[in-house]
Amino acid sequence: MTEPSIFTRILNGEIPGEILAETDRLFALRDIAPQAPVHLLVIPKTQEYPNVAELAAADPALLAELIEFAEKLAVEHTEDGDFRLVFNTGANAGQTVFHVHAHVLGGGLSERSVGA
Repeated sequence: MTEPSIFTRILNGEIPGEILAETDRLFALRDIAPQAPVHLLVIPKTQEYPNVAELAAADPALLAELIEFAEKLAVEHTEDGDFRLVFNTGANAGQTVFHVHAHVLGGGLSERSVGA
């Protein structure tokens, strides 16, 4: 059996973490090392999918729900509702927790952090 991810442990109340919002299948937290004025994580409650590619292949409806939830959070937490959505897939791409999650970045990103 797979060990519970840090996200599952937060969801289960085993370690501290402020859940900002949740649905039946998703929840959101603030990133502990923010890369933008607003940096939230949107996470499926299941840790069945280690990355976004596996989520998209197995449950595209959950991926669509995740994106809709990310947009709702961006509207609530930024002045303009604009946001960047980032998924790291694989250790060499910066993924450190292998429980799929989206980074919602907003709130006045600089040109340097936004890229092309």
